[in-house]
Amino acid sequence: MDNTNDIDAALLADISTLEGSLAQRVYQAMKEAILALDFPPGANVRKAPICEKLGVSRAPVTEAIARLANDGLVDVVPQSGTHVSYFSMDEIREGVFLREALEVATVAKVARDITDDQLKKLSRNMRLQELLVDDDDTAGFYQADEEFHHLLMEFTGFQRLPDVAQTVSLQVTRARLLLLPTPGRVAETLEEHRALFNAIRNRDELAAQREMHRHIGQLLPRIAALQAEKPELFEKQ
Repeated sequence: MDNTNDIDAALLADISTLEGSLAQRVYQAMKEAILALDFPPGANVRKAPICEKLGVSRAPVTEAIARLANDGLVDVVPQSGTHVSYFSMDEIREGVFLREALEVATVAKVARDITDDQLKKLSRNMRLQELLVDDDDTAGFYQADEEFHHLLMEFTGFQRLPDVAQTVSLQVTRARLLLLPTPGRVAETLEEHRALFNAIRNRDELAAQREMHRHIGQLLPRIAALQAEKPELFEKQ
């Protein structure tokens, strides 16, 4: 294996701040590094540096890698090694399709049933997004963006919905992190969220669905353009 293309284990988060079993914490730290592109597509995943950085044995790292492989975030090739998965347009298309179905159903229910307290929480999130755009804080905006969508799903009352949405759209999440630094994209996302918020505040179910279709519909054309710009990050067709 070519060590010049290894992941940089120094970029892993301190697992002492995470929750769960040791293997769960190692998995979470590795997943976050992959989603943040600290571990780029194609990079070799060697266990020894991870064990050294996190202060753990090989067993929890092996378990974490198996879970990441099941997520489609790493590829384990017998007799060859493990590497971070490349972006797959097929998987991204599927993820966008599933995520849109869930999100459109979510905003329809929320627009019908939202409470005054829930509306206040959503309004506070919108104000935070606006501040982060003003501060040009892309990383912070991404977290507020994720929280915005999580709140909508939480407001449905369906407890498994946020986890299901995250699971079906992991590849989409990776791609979105590449897209946000695109000049003007954060401001555009804020405007799309504002239109969604206004539709929900007006309890306009059809408008909320329409705005969510528009919001999610931005993804595939932008990711396709990204593939043309950075083909080295994507699977060869």
